[in-house]
Amino acid sequence: MSALPIPLLGQSLSALKDWAVAQGQPAYRGQQLHAWIYQKGIRSLEQVTVFPRAWREAVQSYPVGRSRIVQRTEARDGTVKFLLGLADGQLIETVGIPAAERLTVCVSSQVGCPMACDFCATGKMGYRRNLELHEILDQVLTVQEDFGRRVSHVVFMGMGEPLLNRDTVVQAIRSLNRDIGIGQRHITLSTVGVPRQIAWLAQQDLQITLAVSLHAPNQDLRQQLIPSAAHYPLDALIQDCRDYMLRTGRRVSFEYTLLSGVNDLPIHARQLAQLLQQASRSGVQLHVNLIPYNPISGADYQRPHPARVKAFVRQLEQHQVRATVRQTRGLDGNAACGQLQGSFLRSLPGRNAFASTSAQSAGAS
Repeated sequence: MSALPIPLLGQSLSALKDWAVAQGQPAYRGQQLHAWIYQKGIRSLEQVTVFPRAWREAVQSYPVGRSRIVQRTEARDGTVKFLLGLADGQLIETVGIPAAERLTVCVSSQVGCPMACDFCATGKMGYRRNLELHEILDQVLTVQEDFGRRVSHVVFMGMGEPLLNRDTVVQAIRSLNRDIGIGQRHITLSTVGVPRQIAWLAQQDLQITLAVSLHAPNQDLRQQLIPSAAHYPLDALIQDCRDYMLRTGRRVSFEYTLLSGVNDLPIHARQLAQLLQQASRSGVQLHVNLIPYNPISGADYQRPHPARVKAFVRQLEQHQVRATVRQTRGLDGNAACGQLQGSFLRSLPGRNAFASTSAQSAGAS
């Protein structure tokens, strides 16, 4: 059997020119194709009306690399979540988050997630595979097309652990910048922490923001919430973050999902402040992004009361740690994280066959 052709989405301008020449066309056709793929968001080569009709018909079956929208859910605040069907039948989620002067896309990097975080819908549904380059870029183009406006920010906070798909994710970051025109400083990569991978990322000469998901201020509690933390002690993770900041000059943002009665007490805030002060010796200002938990089925954790969230912030600020509380978006209409895919699969006959298909991470609001 011959290998399937490589989708055009994800290929650079020079590669598309080479492809056009290989098809017997002048190189400028590749430049036209680049614009139609990345700016117009075509789903089929039939849509490229500047191409000669005979050639369009000859190459119409060549894959661009776009997914299909299985379900679209819009919340009252304008947040839109998409359930996307991939070529092999797998399902992923992506989210468009609009604001007055920006449009952010929360993208997935894997089908499911192997990290098995105890409070996370994705981790509870298992891991299938890494996403391909075109499958990551497609999520951004899908949101851009649906909203009819340019995407300005991208956050790798969806399904999966980006640093377990590191090469493809870095390729996607470069393509988002080079081909779609999104500044690297407007791209955030969120990781729960994978040994040796933060040091590797620091060597890639990117200008992105690194966000590290802590979710606990001590090793014992972190292992309870994140089983993979047993292989990556918290002190080592913080040291890697400090080294990253020293090497890149870019600050690290720390994410902390607040779970009522589990990690949101004053003692936890004090422990978190002490932990981050180890990293602050790099001379780079630290920031903690607090995320009130979005409850999911199958997990016994609860969202903390707003008063407890405020008290947690005060404790951090008293210890000179800057903190903000992430605004929760899309809680209604199954648009909150972890809800859309689960509700869709539960509606299907024979839904148990899909039990290991993943859902959106509980932390990415």
